[in-house]
Amino acid sequence: MEFRTIVHFPRPAFELMPCERILFVGSCFADSMGRRFQEEKFRAVVNPSGVMYNPVSILHTVEKMEKHVFDTAVFTLGTNHVYVERTTGEIVDNCRKRPQRLFEERELTVEECTGALHESVLLLRKNNPGIKVILTVSPIRYAKYGYHGSRLSKAVLLLAADRLVKELGETAYYFPAYEIVNDELRDYRFYKPDMLHPSDQTVDYIWERLVEACFSAEAKVFLEAWRPVKAALGHRPFHPGAEAYRDFLEKTKEAARTLKKKYPDMELNL
Repeated sequence: MEFRTIVHFPRPAFELMPCERILFVGSCFADSMGRRFQEEKFRAVVNPSGVMYNPVSILHTVEKMEKHVFDTAVFTLGTNHVYVERTTGEIVDNCRKRPQRLFEERELTVEECTGALHESVLLLRKNNPGIKVILTVSPIRYAKYGYHGSRLSKAVLLLAADRLVKELGETAYYFPAYEIVNDELRDYRFYKPDMLHPSDQTVDYIWERLVEACFSAEAKVFLEAWRPVKAALGHRPFHPGAEAYRDFLEKTKEAARTLKKKYPDMELNL
């Protein structure tokens, strides 16, 4: 007897390799996933200009990063709501605590969302024509819009993501984080106490599904090799000055240095 529905989805036409250069831009869900990639020794840059919830703000971040080279870009879409400065007509990324009367809130259309994301990809392609793109829609609901309004906002983002993947072809992939949380997990025990943000357990589960779908065999081998070293480096001893712990730490560092010899792109700060 099945007590939940599993979200099934295809693998992308590309694979993620160990220690890739990855740019994460988007909502706070991008922060959560990006930090996990950093912990697993990918050369990940996560929201370098702060959290960006809408596609135009994502474009603004990419414009600042266009001189950098990335192997993969991950865009996590949070909302289609934007704030426009009344005097300039420009969409702002942060109101910087200025009075609300200076801004007008509006909603981006599917076409506007797709256009901003497509432009972001074109900018990143200048330094790497073969850059891979992963799109996700954040599963976090926005209570301030009302739950019906939040779903309408997500619907626009889902349509934009689908359209962009069709435009870009095999270099782009939609990963269904939104559907996994809302259609597979479907229970408040998978949320933090605010009942809006996914719990750490949920983020771990989404990570596992992402690894299963997008990681190359070599990347999975690397994760297994890094796992015991990561655990050992994170160990907190009762007696840090003890000789036994110093020996343990030196052996752990040597294991890390050995792994780096095999994976030269691995960032290692010991």
